[in-house]
Amino acid sequence: MTFKQKVVTHFDDFIGHKIETLRQMISDLSEDAKNDAKGSAGDKHETALSMMHLEQEKLNQKIKEFIELKIIFSSIDFQNPKTKIGLGSLVLTNETYFLISVGLQKVILDNQTVFAISPQAPLAEKLIGKTENELITMNGMEYLIKSIS
Repeated sequence: MTFKQKVVTHFDDFIGHKIETLRQMISDLSEDAKNDAKGSAGDKHETALSMMHLEQEKLNQKIKEFIELKIIFSSIDFQNPKTKIGLGSLVLTNETYFLISVGLQKVILDNQTVFAISPQAPLAEKLIGKTENELITMNGMEYLIKSIS
């Protein structure tokens, strides 16, 4: 497995795991609400149920966001090697790796720092269309493009 395949697999698994974790949290809240309904009555009960319902709504919104990320991520062609940076490129700069895909948290794989960034991110916008050995500057930092895969 190439490093790029490891990176793509990691981020794909991360998104899937996040969705499952959020679903489990919603399930746990539903179970708590059922149990609370059996043993409580009055204003405290209503307040607790309202708080649980609000939390479920927040979690449902997060699930929607991660499902959208999963759909977008799954639609990206990571296979075709590129000579210019574009959607699906794994870019090694003098600083770190960047996967042009969707915006996710930083990870460390094989002792390498990798950022998954959206093509709309300011840094990605500067990288897209560039080739190896080009230099870009962002927020006072220089990034030399060492390789594109």
